[in-house]
Amino acid sequence: MNIKSLLLGSAAALVAVTGARAADAVVVAEPEPVDYVRVCDVYGKGFYYIPGTETCLSIGGYVRFQYNVAGDPARNLEGDDYQAGSSVRARLNFDAREETELGTLRAFARVQATNNTVAQQDSSLGASYVMDQAYIQLGGLLMGYRDTLWTSGIGGLEDGLLTDTDLVVGDFGTNQISYTFAANGFSATIGLEDDRTGDVVPDVHAKLVYSGAWGGAYLSAVYDETYNRENLPSVVTINGVTVAINGAFPTLLQDGNNDAFALKGGVLLKNLIAADSQLKIEGHYAFDPTSYAGITGINTLSTLATNRLTNAGVPILLEWAAGAGYAQKFGKLGLAVSGQYGETFDVAIFNPRTGRTTVDQGEYWAAVANVGYQITNNFATLGEVSYKNVDFGGPAGDVDQVSGFLRFQRNF
Repeated sequence: MNIKSLLLGSAAALVAVTGARAADAVVVAEPEPVDYVRVCDVYGKGFYYIPGTETCLSIGGYVRFQYNVAGDPARNLEGDDYQAGSSVRARLNFDAREETELGTLRAFARVQATNNTVAQQDSSLGASYVMDQAYIQLGGLLMGYRDTLWTSGIGGLEDGLLTDTDLVVGDFGTNQISYTFAANGFSATIGLEDDRTGDVVPDVHAKLVYSGAWGGAYLSAVYDETYNRENLPSVVTINGVTVAINGAFPTLLQDGNNDAFALKGGVLLKNLIAADSQLKIEGHYAFDPTSYAGITGINTLSTLATNRLTNAGVPILLEWAAGAGYAQKFGKLGLAVSGQYGETFDVAIFNPRTGRTTVDQGEYWAAVANVGYQITNNFATLGEVSYKNVDFGGPAGDVDQVSGFLRFQRNF
């Protein structure tokens, strides 16, 4: 065999082997296209499309550290008897929206956890984990749990004065259903709320709001079908004197005359006095005692803003009140002050020492001031001091308290 034949034979064998291996080669499939998360700019910043859907989702919230100081209720809040402690809160907001033939379909949920200075290891004391809000919204129809319509901000206008302790009257949450019509800065809302009395008739709310570049104004009305005993204790003792709200606790549906009606209104003016300023004025009048006329009373060192009852559980139910707040920004620095004055419903006061009962109307007033600073983007600090005083007159006398806090908060 000559060299030429050997080379040709080797080449043929090599081609045959190569062809066989090529037939057995693994073919790699082309990668499938990935549906990456897309920005949803329909509803503002922070929304993204949930992959594979047309639903937009926003997740936000904050983490807050706060150091609280409050007058000690156990010592009648006199002199230099103060308590101090810290609290930490984490809040998450989930907001899902999409467009339908009936309008925007929305689901909103807010959950938060708070741990304060009296928390104990392996104990719920001083710690809370709550669903703060959760509701469904389709167009103008809303159903779920959130702040009562009496205090909910509608049309971009929030109730309450301009300090963090906003001195809101009737500030609590309820299960509710409502409908809002909105057009050209104007909104009108009618709603029903579960008053937690077990009665089949709910409370009825109505609210008118107008918002514009200059500020806004609102008017609220509520019909409280049955007083909520859970929020209104019947008899308490303060300074050794028995005190009861006069006529506030009729038997359920007694004579069909245990209802209440209240009105509230306010106006917000922007940049009226100076650039980056806000002036807020609001007030209410309740024709009968109702939990919607209740206000935050004595604070605890842990929360500084949870109950509507003052010393020894005496309810603060205001027949009427008026207040004003002013906020001013100077770049990263912000200042705010607010004040409120009102009168409680008549209270029946029994003095065990004399055996006599007198009827008095309590006076209430409060003042709040704060200063805040934007340390950097999404991180700020706030310091606030407040003073509250309720004077029932006669043997019951008055109770008051100074409280405050220093806060650091990171938003996201």
